[in-house]
Amino acid sequence: LVENFTSFAPLGTVLVAMLGIGVAEASGLLETALRRLVLSAPKALLTPVIVFAGVMSNTAGEVGYVLLVPLAALLFRAAGRHPLAGLAAAFAGVSGGYSANLLLGTVDPLLAGLTQEAARILVPSYVVSPACNYYFLAASTFVITITGTLVTQRFIVPRLGAYESAEAIKPLETLKLEERRGLRFALLAAVGLTLVILAGLIPSSGFLRDAKTGSVLTSPFLSGIVAFIFLGGLVLGLAYGFGSGRFKSERDVVKGMDEAMKTMAGYLVLVFFAAQFVAFFKWTNLGLIVAVKGAAALKALGLGGVPLLIGLVALSALLNLFMGSASAKWAVMAPAFVPMFMLLGYSPELTQAAYRVGDSVTNIISPMMTYFALIIAFVQRYAKDAGMGTLLSLMLPYSVVFFIVWTIFLVGWYLLGLPVGPGAPLLLPAGALQPG
Repeated sequence: LVENFTSFAPLGTVLVAMLGIGVAEASGLLETALRRLVLSAPKALLTPVIVFAGVMSNTAGEVGYVLLVPLAALLFRAAGRHPLAGLAAAFAGVSGGYSANLLLGTVDPLLAGLTQEAARILVPSYVVSPACNYYFLAASTFVITITGTLVTQRFIVPRLGAYESAEAIKPLETLKLEERRGLRFALLAAVGLTLVILAGLIPSSGFLRDAKTGSVLTSPFLSGIVAFIFLGGLVLGLAYGFGSGRFKSERDVVKGMDEAMKTMAGYLVLVFFAAQFVAFFKWTNLGLIVAVKGAAALKALGLGGVPLLIGLVALSALLNLFMGSASAKWAVMAPAFVPMFMLLGYSPELTQAAYRVGDSVTNIISPMMTYFALIIAFVQRYAKDAGMGTLLSLMLPYSVVFFIVWTIFLVGWYLLGLPVGPGAPLLLPAGALQPG
């Protein structure tokens, strides 16, 4: 039990990443950056900026739910629009676009670790990078932003109509002087860190490239991407924290890391049981048996790659209505589906990408989603009699359209033969699966 737990790939990677993200969150950087983004948006671009900010907030965990969703409602109200339309747009970005992002977050190494453990049922040396879906998910950021904006403008705003309230509209609080100073410090730190990374990657003999081949795909940068997530959160958090005065000493920094670790208590419990599940799946050969029998059944049906991908997206979306945790679902699904798709010739990285699409699109209509009750409470500020049905009916258009558009985008990506991430092809290379 102990060895299964401590050697489980996602355990250390997620905890290390969270230490850095914890500093950035405790410093106030993430909150202030989101406020800066949405407050500076022109009225004409308010909706796409809110959806985009929601997608990007996924890097920081619950900040999007707790800060951006209520802030978006206030921004829409201040602009003379229905606050629930702003709330819906933000919630669609934060939760409906959960997997899309231009940055890597803590969920990327978590899911990649589960995928790697499942792939090793067939290929013991298989490695899945936390950045394995980066190309596809970065492009998906713009797909979700555009789609969420169109759904808000075409369906949600006309349906809600004008908002009437006896309460006076309060002006939104702008950034304070110390917050602006902190952002300048963080920007300088970001530029400095970026220059160091580029100096290690651009030269053919750069120190972040593979020392033997000079390759970027097998470089310390990609294999150690979690360390760079940690460094990014730590360096930018320190710069903002001390620049804004939020951090007074190293004790405040350690306290931020401590708070981040407290939020991981539930994750540690989940990982313990997921590690045992995967380990016993391997030991009993159940994973191999299910994969072989399942692959044989799918081959007999004669289904091609497109129907298989659509089927996995649909299954993930359906299961998401009953099991809210992305990692818990994938811990159960990966040991069966990853080897099964590998036997059909599809890479674990592609299988994970299809799962992430399905896992995201029904978040906004899943009562099992962790923050669903909190969002209902936000809705009730502007609709006193609102309940679960109100929120479900408000978000259903996003879920349906996201499912259709994002699935089509995934299928198009597959048909074009584009890699889903660095060193992550769609199909397994020849000879990847050894006989027996």
